Amino acid sequence: MYKVNLMDMEIGVDKDTQIYDLIKKYSQEDYDITNIIACKVNGVIKNLNDVIDEDCDISYIFTNSTEGMRIYVRGLTLILIKALNDLYPQACINVDYSLGEAICCEIKGLEIIDEVVVALRKRMKEIIEENIDIVRKTVTVEELQKIYLDSGFPEKAELIKDTKTKSLSLYYIEDTYGYFYGKMPISTGYIKTYDLKKYEKGVILMYPNRNDISIIKASYMNNKLYNTLKEYEDFYHTVGIKNIYDLNEMIREGSIKDAIMITEAMHEKKIASIADNIKKSEDKKLILIAGPSSAGKTTFAQRLGIQLLVNKIKYITLSMDNYFIPRKEVPIGENGEVDYENINVVDIQYLNNDINKLINGEQIELPEFNFITGQREYNGKMVKLEPNGVIILEGLHALNDDLTPSINNELKYKIFVSALTVLNVDSYNRISTTDTRLLRRIIRDSQFRNYTIEQTMSRWESVRSGEDKWIFPFQENADVMFNTSLPFEFSIFKKVLQNELESIPKTSIYYSETNRLNSLLSMFLPLDSELIPINSILREFIGGGCFYR
Repeated sequence: MYKVNLMDMEIGVDKDTQIYDLIKKYSQEDYDITNIIACKVNGVIKNLNDVIDEDCDISYIFTNSTEGMRIYVRGLTLILIKALNDLYPQACINVDYSLGEAICCEIKGLEIIDEVVVALRKRMKEIIEENIDIVRKTVTVEELQKIYLDSGFPEKAELIKDTKTKSLSLYYIEDTYGYFYGKMPISTGYIKTYDLKKYEKGVILMYPNRNDISIIKASYMNNKLYNTLKEYEDFYHTVGIKNIYDLNEMIREGSIKDAIMITEAMHEKKIASIADNIKKSEDKKLILIAGPSSAGKTTFAQRLGIQLLVNKIKYITLSMDNYFIPRKEVPIGENGEVDYENINVVDIQYLNNDINKLINGEQIELPEFNFITGQREYNGKMVKLEPNGVIILEGLHALNDDLTPSINNELKYKIFVSALTVLNVDSYNRISTTDTRLLRRIIRDSQFRNYTIEQTMSRWESVRSGEDKWIFPFQENADVMFNTSLPFEFSIFKKVLQNELESIPKTSIYYSETNRLNSLLSMFLPLDSELIPINSILREFIGGGCFYR
């Protein structure tokens, strides 16, 4: 027998007992067991049908957690693939990018009409209601390579060639299989809330927000976020980088330098276009820049400023941090801790007064917030806006009109900045924008703030909660969106970060997450940061940039 600590219950367990059977026997009556989608065993994520083979601590992974929702979405994706294979075996699917709680899936070999979407939705419902087992089959790397080659996916076979793992897991729903980079629900019945909509290249697969898994939000189609993602996907395809395989091939062949120059030039052209639009809109006086953590807002603002100067537009930059209220007045959040991401940490009236004075041609003294004393200070720095000048205000709440209620909306030009990842692992597995930002933040915190990986990870959930509340609801208010992602940045991350990720011990509460990120980076060939231009947005995180540090 093994000694098992199951959610603080000490239990003796027979050898080869399934985790699911253990949970079913000992779970509390108020638990809906289908909301427990996986488990952590000694810090490692396991499927519920795995067996106990050691003394261990077991904790539940609920669907409404970050890890649980990833597993939920993988299961939902495999169900869609199964439905497509059942009804339209001639078609093939490519999982593209995400739009909030939705994934755009391109379908080739099939005309997507309303009747097709209705049929797919009906078949998915049947698969879920039948509660079919999702079966895991363990294969060697060589066996999976042969499966991919026989199925006509040489790029997938190449991608797993250098994996350090000796065996890999294929997941099956009856005769439909897929290799996914992570765990799965043990049956289709774990999927409860979803929807399917048509879009121009296929379908959009919608899933619930982890904070409320009972509802689906409205469709994300025909909005600025989708158009921005599509624009960048089309551009990456033109460059020849659709997935990790394409990127690795460029690195092997030595042609990656050209791809770096082209994508960096595309960034510069887009920034110049934004500056041109501001010049054409002569009534715009307040340039508002917002985006989530590690989006690259600071470098973007610097590069935009240069392009404005090229257009003979002088600017004044206001830092939202310098308009913070005294620290002792910062509101308390729902968790009982000081809520620094609340919009009310900004002295809104004072900020608006200064902006209006500048717009009216008056001179102001810029405040400076002292983070040691927690108070605003004044050091005699006086500024005045040129007649054709603009104010740049960058910060968390910039797109929220509650921040600038006294400013005429006709004077505002709003820019949303984020690292919207369109690079895929392969046809079934996408790379999360959140992962891109998290890796950027880990590197920046390590290099410039002396934080450990675990310290950064400990703050990440709070950061994301603040973004969900204060940033993403306002992103569609933007006049323009700028995507700071670059297709080669994960190859840079690998060289800079992989050893640190591998050093996180299994005893750490962040082991499963850092192990997942490390597994993702393991698929990329490393790239030397010397190839990255000094004005690149990536320099904000890896250092060596021309704007600072």
